[in-house]
Amino acid sequence: MQYDLPPPKILEIRKYPDAILKQSCLHVSEINLDIKTLIQNMFLTMYSSGGVGLSANQVGRLERVFVMDTSASGSRRRAFINPEIIRKSNIDKCKEGCLSFPDIFAFVKRPTNIKIRAQDEDGNTFELDLEGIDAICFQHELDHLNGITFYDHLSPLQKQMMKKKMSKLGK
Repeated sequence: MQYDLPPPKILEIRKYPDAILKQSCLHVSEINLDIKTLIQNMFLTMYSSGGVGLSANQVGRLERVFVMDTSASGSRRRAFINPEIIRKSNIDKCKEGCLSFPDIFAFVKRPTNIKIRAQDEDGNTFELDLEGIDAICFQHELDHLNGITFYDHLSPLQKQMMKKKMSKLGK
């Protein structure tokens, strides 16, 4: 079904410790005008904030939807609806940032090779093999949909250091 989308708009990105970041998002049963508009607005919001990924709960919505664009890796702009990981391997530590934690970065241990399944904006189910930054970004955004932030992956010492950084930055 074709939709005439309204003009895109930049959404407010929820910052830690906003409670919505700890909530699990709900399965999308119908990809309608509302979901397509959400995706369009999420891309605009992500690009305007300099991010490579953005999840629905980061903009105050509880649908299992995220967008990412890791073009620097040769990948492309994609929306993921009802995403899941079906296989993972090769764990490594990678430096991550998050639009909900502005100007904060930390090393997180994650699989660097994954196979995923999701739906696209037209409701088609697809599978992809992702590696490197694409795999890391996908897992980071999927965590958001499950109410988990990269902060939750950190050791107590790393969390303490991050809290100090956030207080210095006035977050």
